Amino acid sequence: MRMSKLVGRRIKEDPKDAKTVSHKFLIRGGYIRPVSSGIYSLLPIAKKIVAKIEDIIREEMNKIDGQEVLMPVVLPAELWEESGRYQTVGEELLRFKDRNDKPMILAMTHEEAVVQLVRTEVTSYKQLPLMVYQIQTKYRDEARPRAGMIRVREFTMKDAYSFHTSQADLEAYYKRAHAAYERIFQRIGVKNAISIESNSGMMGGKVSHEFMAICDCGEDTIFTNSDYSYRANREIAVAAYKFEKSEALPLEKVHTPGTKTIEDVANFLNVKAENTAKAVFYQDVHTDELIFALVRGDFEINETKLQNLARVPELKFADDASIESVGCVAGYASILNIDPAKVRIFVDDSVAECSNLVVGANEKDYHYINFNFDRDIPNKELITVADIKTVRAGDPCPVTGEPLIMTRGIEIGNIFQLGTKYSEAMNCNYLDRDGKSQTMIMGCYGIGVGRSMAAVLEQSYDEYGPIWPITIAPYQIHICAIQPDKDGVREVADKLYNDLQSANIEVIYDDRGEKPGFMFNDADLLGIPFRVIISPKTLAENQVEFKIRGEKDSSRLSLDGLTELLCDKVKAEFAKY
Repeated sequence: MRMSKLVGRRIKEDPKDAKTVSHKFLIRGGYIRPVSSGIYSLLPIAKKIVAKIEDIIREEMNKIDGQEVLMPVVLPAELWEESGRYQTVGEELLRFKDRNDKPMILAMTHEEAVVQLVRTEVTSYKQLPLMVYQIQTKYRDEARPRAGMIRVREFTMKDAYSFHTSQADLEAYYKRAHAAYERIFQRIGVKNAISIESNSGMMGGKVSHEFMAICDCGEDTIFTNSDYSYRANREIAVAAYKFEKSEALPLEKVHTPGTKTIEDVANFLNVKAENTAKAVFYQDVHTDELIFALVRGDFEINETKLQNLARVPELKFADDASIESVGCVAGYASILNIDPAKVRIFVDDSVAECSNLVVGANEKDYHYINFNFDRDIPNKELITVADIKTVRAGDPCPVTGEPLIMTRGIEIGNIFQLGTKYSEAMNCNYLDRDGKSQTMIMGCYGIGVGRSMAAVLEQSYDEYGPIWPITIAPYQIHICAIQPDKDGVREVADKLYNDLQSANIEVIYDDRGEKPGFMFNDADLLGIPFRVIISPKTLAENQVEFKIRGEKDSSRLSLDGLTELLCDKVKAEFAKY
């Protein structure tokens, strides 16, 4: 490709709305252009990168017996009604009606579609196991798109689905898929990617892992220990807390005027936050059912853990009127004197296993001191005691006991053991050896393609632009012709360009005749691994200047045998992956 013909201009200044490195450089380098909030066009340079990521994904999926299919983006709502997700998924699912007034959706994921496909094609155990995958557009109506390609509304995803006759067979395949994902992210150049235990969320299933590219701009919070023997998303992370009980003191109601927060009541009573209990009321978004959660005052409630425990797809904070309707007072709510028949009650183990806590009194300006769960709550049958707290940095690791480390990451892939969540609901069955109908057992495996491109950039850049790994770089060699109309520069550059192309090397050639500073700034934004600079000065010595993107110093290479030498360098660089 000649730069004089390349579609996509480079921009000198950072976009005002770009906060992350990848967003800035993808806009500045002419990779992507916004069409609407969270919706982007890919320009030729980005399209080449994405295509290479997709090719690597295909190779690895085919190695684990995947078969590529393509399912529609527009789906009838009735498929999602079959699975039950049409009613439970929120506004991120875009619903509409076609010209015949038939309810339709834009698919944000394709579990329902693939089940509909497989149940029409597979009838016998002899056809199982199988895995099909696609690389397809998805649409998720994000409320707050951000960070360029990291959180968008329209995106490209590789989603794969496996079907099995037994849980053991699924688990064996799940390991193969996990290993394939590790190879994919290594090959596309993610420098630091880890898999972590994760929450299955709306996807369902009991076992799931997320693959995280570690970087400061990541939306996900991850907890690990120093040797990565423990890795978990904050949504499900646990710690090895040791709570100690002391002698129970008499329960006493005390006057605490104007102390609605944990900080206020702790300061007023001159106690630590860990000697208090925090009460929070939630409601099921879909049913308005009240949920009361109690955690020790120095912790925060982990809403994902609470949702999973309560089996509620989405929570919201309860309003004061709803709280008062069950005899409680907002800001002074208490587990004492609350009717578990009217409210679902969840108590964190930090409350159940600690002594003499300060709790609300369900009366304005009053609290109880010396609350002890075992003593003061005689009827516990309708109360659930569990871990509903959010882990903090420095809390003891459940594996080693050492302080947990909190870091951030971009989710670039996820895998789920779905079980029979979709196949049972949608009657996806097969006949076993005895001719009996059985429900297929499913796994699901996703990778965000555009997000992976952004994640690679977030881990591989300098102050001037991206440093693309050769496996996904849009081109492998960048030729810069300085003063092309002098001393045979253009002739030498043209010949090298043609020779490299004949040798199947992907090369971009800056033939525009721009000033060196302008040319090199553009080259940095394109991030090509190897740069060859041809100028009257270097040709006078029968040489070219050679520079590796990201390295400060350059070297000189002889024109003699240059094409073969550059081919060897490209080959050697690929061998690293």
